[in-house]
Amino acid sequence: MTSEERPPVVELSPEQSWKYLEHTQHGRLALSVLNEPDIFPINYFAHDGVITIRTAPGTKLAELTVNSRVALEADGITSDQAWSVVVRGTIRELETSEEITAADQLPLQPWVRTEKYRYVEITPVSVTGRFFNLGPEPDRG
Repeated sequence: MTSEERPPVVELSPEQSWKYLEHTQHGRLALSVLNEPDIFPINYFAHDGVITIRTAPGTKLAELTVNSRVALEADGITSDQAWSVVVRGTIRELETSEEITAADQLPLQPWVRTEKYRYVEITPVSVTGRFFNLGPEPDRG
């Protein structure tokens, strides 16, 4: 099948979308407090139906304590294909020693050389995704 024969956009099932999340580790976390949206670049680990993030005290952690409804977006791109997945759900800080010990065992390291010793977990309410076959705009002929 040539690139012109492939559909430009393919809706992914929640299961297909989750597979893309499991095979990447970078995305953006969207929060909103008092109708003021905020977005943060993050790295994460998708596993067992949840998404775990390491963080440190600051704006992100403070905002999620005010409004636990969040969205996470992750995507990938090659020369001729791309995908995008959006997770909507609730987020909470892991607090018990058992939860923190389990999170410490995950293959999740900070992006930069900073101490990020707090963990938060997103429980998805919805997982949607799209796969894109890239190419030029069709002729208007």
